[in-house]
Amino acid sequence: MEEKKKDSGFVVKDKRLFGEDAEPRPQDEQPAATQDKKEKPPEKPKKVSEQETDYPTVNFTNFILSLSTSALYHFGDFPDLEGGKTQKNLPAVKQTIDILDMLLVKTKNNLDENESQLIQQVIYELKMRFIKEKG
Repeated sequence: MEEKKKDSGFVVKDKRLFGEDAEPRPQDEQPAATQDKKEKPPEKPKKVSEQETDYPTVNFTNFILSLSTSALYHFGDFPDLEGGKTQKNLPAVKQTIDILDMLLVKTKNNLDENESQLIQQVIYELKMRFIKEKG
């Protein structure tokens, strides 16, 4: 049986730094791409702006406090940055409380004592406030 070869339209180039005998290739036979990489000086690391480094550490406690702060914003405790107005959004508060409840259930027996007390206390306080606001 005779195999027919078709021209597929692409070229395969050997970019390996070593030849078939496992010896390094001579410099003139090495691919141009690797030669260019060696000639370029290494790039200087980009500086991180001060704003990016000021964030608190990411941990469960800060995450719960962030969700709590979000709920307080939706209660209207903080003014909007653009207009300076406060606005209540009780459905968003309810959603945040539901998220915290879900986290409490999903993290059962996986939290230390402080984290467990924090999430339970935050949920309780937000629920009491929600009932008061809904009136």
